[in-house]
Amino acid sequence: MAKKDYRPEDLSADPAAQQMLIRAEELGLSTAFTRAAELSPCNIGSAGMCCKLCGMGPCRLTKDGQTGICGATIDTIQARNLIRAIAAGSAAHSDHGRDMAFTLKAVANDQTEGYIIRDVAKLRRLAQFYGIPIEGRHPKEIANDLADLYIAQFGQQRGEVVLTKRAPAKRQKLWRERGVVPRGIDREVVEALHRTHIGDDQDPEHILQHAIRTALADGWGGSLIASDVSDILFGTPAPILGQANLGVLKEDMVNVVVHGHEPTLSEMIVAASQDPEIIAYAQAAGAKGVNLAGICCTANEILSRQGIPAAGNFLHQELAILTGAVEAMVVDVQCVMQALVMLAENFHTKIITTSPKVRIKGATHIEFDEHRALTVAKQILKTAIDNFQNRGKVHIPQVKETLVPGFSHEYINYMLGGSYRGSFRPLNDAIMAGRIRGVAAIVGCNNPRSKQDWLHTYVTQSLLLQDVLVVETGCGALASAKLGLMLGEAGLEKVGPGLREVCEAIGIPPVLHMGSCVDNTRILTVLTQMVEEGGLGDDINMVPAVGLAPEWMSEKALAIATYCVASGAYVIFGGASPVGGMPDRVEDSDLVLRYLSEGWERLYGGKLEFVEDADEMSRRGLEHIDKKRAALGLPAYDPKRFGRSGDARILALEALPLRERRAALYGQPSKN
Repeated sequence: MAKKDYRPEDLSADPAAQQMLIRAEELGLSTAFTRAAELSPCNIGSAGMCCKLCGMGPCRLTKDGQTGICGATIDTIQARNLIRAIAAGSAAHSDHGRDMAFTLKAVANDQTEGYIIRDVAKLRRLAQFYGIPIEGRHPKEIANDLADLYIAQFGQQRGEVVLTKRAPAKRQKLWRERGVVPRGIDREVVEALHRTHIGDDQDPEHILQHAIRTALADGWGGSLIASDVSDILFGTPAPILGQANLGVLKEDMVNVVVHGHEPTLSEMIVAASQDPEIIAYAQAAGAKGVNLAGICCTANEILSRQGIPAAGNFLHQELAILTGAVEAMVVDVQCVMQALVMLAENFHTKIITTSPKVRIKGATHIEFDEHRALTVAKQILKTAIDNFQNRGKVHIPQVKETLVPGFSHEYINYMLGGSYRGSFRPLNDAIMAGRIRGVAAIVGCNNPRSKQDWLHTYVTQSLLLQDVLVVETGCGALASAKLGLMLGEAGLEKVGPGLREVCEAIGIPPVLHMGSCVDNTRILTVLTQMVEEGGLGDDINMVPAVGLAPEWMSEKALAIATYCVASGAYVIFGGASPVGGMPDRVEDSDLVLRYLSEGWERLYGGKLEFVEDADEMSRRGLEHIDKKRAALGLPAYDPKRFGRSGDARILALEALPLRERRAALYGQPSKN
């Protein structure tokens, strides 16, 4: 596509993003959107049929019967490429969990600055589950032992990762029978790399069996540790009012955008921004104060716990700089584009890297250290404040939306059953009765190869109309937030009649924000608790539920999909498959692609499929939910069986215009 053919409305469904894309074109600046349109992907590499794992290659295979120089077949090469991506994704999320465990250890031993244990109840509950004594002990003593247990899971060489015991009992038994219970988090990642070295594992199915084990080490290991410790240190999320989109940036304040994935940094910057010393420093520079906003999963972390606004999801990181209003973008790890530095050179924005693992040439590096957390956070903020005087003309889109994030699995349990009898019984009953047809988890990234947010929100709205309750994490959650689907009143006009009754009765949005991408473990916990509550089978693969990642792009997404499949879930990815799709291949020869679906379903009751059409994603998801309902002997879905709840206040609000309705419910109208 020639540059003159770019139409902002074709690249993003978000009106704020469209405004910034127009501005980028006016300034002659490239973004991920335009670069994606200009760069055609390699059709051989995108199908996973290029091997460059040794110096004899690269070997680019294009048709059946070809092999690499060593004799490796297309199927072997595809399986090797896939498991390496899954290993990298597992390493990224699990390394996050490792850092969180080390922080918990440091907090327990009074070696940090600014951190405290905020959720003692969760600390005690988890410690008790793992057999750590809690009676008569100080929270820091308990935290020290829990941190040691979690840290040990990474280097453990034999046995089983202890967190897998939180899966349903039947699922644990299946994993043991299949020989895929992870022995240690790091061990499985290392073995995945060893198996794919030249001259090692050459049986595609055997390679993919270890892919399951590697991903489980993340989903029921490293990622679960990350969520656990974040809750203990920063508080378990509960519903809170927030806002999302670029309109949260403020012209009269120092705007600091935090971007990445590690809450140890972002939570401390939140605390520092509220310090009277920092506020006074900002006022002395001519600003009213410091305005924080998040991008990507850091946004979800501080949004769901602190109500700090989200400037957007993955593809908004460049667009935030294009406003000219951002004094500093503070980044740590994962999903941070190197292009930020080149773009920032056209504005006054400072790109500040903070992780010892990540540096970007041309960026300012201020290394974050948990032992000096508050001091470093203040240094970062003062650097941003000093930059306020260099700001030029700003272009902030006046587009933002209100949302209610913070639905941890603990809060869902509480909201359904109440403080004295927390239970998933009402949710199970609603599914069994047919008021709720099933549950969909819609998660994952943005991908500039598709129209930003459109697939996320289209599939979400399609399923809501069919009485499917939707839970979301990561960039997918922010896509729905920007569209207004995470407000209670969205249930009045955008969902089916049965789901509407449930949303009105409990007082929840039809789309529940469950956190960052690492918090997909919360979704597995919800499914486990639904199984334990009874009535929906005795394992996750029996629950009428489906997972979707309509705009996936990262290796982490592949790891997440694989551990969800291993847990019994049907997972649908939007877009092309990374292990198939060459037009001249015979369909039956796509061994790896078929194995991810048919083979994994046979072994684990879950499967992974790649679907490009949005309507087909919804159709397959609903078909799967109905199949699981039928297998459980539940009544067939019938939307005519349910209707209005009769809640007089809700019905009266329904008659109001949307802006007035939001004002009545939330005390402030949408600025969109």
